[in-house]
Amino acid sequence: MHTFDYEKSGHELLTPKTVNLLNAVHEAKGRQNVQLQISPDLAEPLVSVARIQSTDASNRIEGISTTNKRLAGIVSEKVAPRNRDEEEIAGYRDVLKTIHENYAYIPLKPNVILQLHRDLFRHTPLAFAGHWKDTDNMIVESDGTGHARVRFTPPSALQTPELMAAACSDYNKANDAGDIDSLLLTCMFVFDFTCIHPFNDGNGRMSRLLTLLLLYRSGYEIGKYISIEHLIEQSKATYYEALAASTAGWNENTNDYAPFVNYLLSTILVAYREFDERAAAVSTPISLYHPTTKKQRIADVLNQSLSPLSKADIQQTLPDISTSTIERTLKTLLNAGQIQKLGAGRSTRYVSLHREKK
Repeated sequence: MHTFDYEKSGHELLTPKTVNLLNAVHEAKGRQNVQLQISPDLAEPLVSVARIQSTDASNRIEGISTTNKRLAGIVSEKVAPRNRDEEEIAGYRDVLKTIHENYAYIPLKPNVILQLHRDLFRHTPLAFAGHWKDTDNMIVESDGTGHARVRFTPPSALQTPELMAAACSDYNKANDAGDIDSLLLTCMFVFDFTCIHPFNDGNGRMSRLLTLLLLYRSGYEIGKYISIEHLIEQSKATYYEALAASTAGWNENTNDYAPFVNYLLSTILVAYREFDERAAAVSTPISLYHPTTKKQRIADVLNQSLSPLSKADIQQTLPDISTSTIERTLKTLLNAGQIQKLGAGRSTRYVSLHREKK
């Protein structure tokens, strides 16, 4: 059976690549604290956008979705779920809200993880909510031709309670000792949680929620403002590759944490850099003689982007501009022939026809 020694494993992870990532995240955290002090009004619109993106992306990774309109209504608690997918989306919304508002009072313990899992499925009639798995499971992946193969066989259901207790205990022991960077501890625990695969369903979503919980408890609140789940969805192929690389030999205690740890640290760093960009976009001084209108700022975002953007992308970049203003501006730019609309529905994107030439 797998054993945990986060202090030993944490020291082994201190390669130049990982140390550079840790230092970059530490510096970015400092910049974020300063930016929020300078522009406190920046927080609220970013939080609103990130909550929707996080709820949407984490569920969509698992094939759970609804329309954009229904999603916004569910996240804002203005509409009730009307099918199984929406019930699970509402559950994610609830747990995300609990973590955002109460993380300081949510310790990493097996019974707490069970309670969060119970709440993840609170809107469903599923009997397994809040209980460890009662049957053995497998992690299966499909190739491009639709053929499935077993990527990893997690430990048995009988071993699960003991493994979860041991993982939580060793994490807390290492964290209390303070010798290992809390970011490394977060990445290692989340990876081990994924390998144990302790539930009949909801393991992926729980792993992402626990990532936020442990980051927040360690002082890294970036997930409140920039959706880490959205970034994971955008890099899903790399995410699964990192999981696979670190999983090899896990049951025999010969696995290498580095691929997954470096992936997650890189994703956290990307989130901080996106926060820097959002802060710069909102706080850029406006000249009294050449005022920058909201329409021009939206056009500038499209002009400067190397790839097509959705309305959600634009709102995340310019969180102080309302959705209705963005929609009106996009319509105006379309009618003026300045941008082109690509796709339809949830996949709609916009690209500038007058992109700046660098």
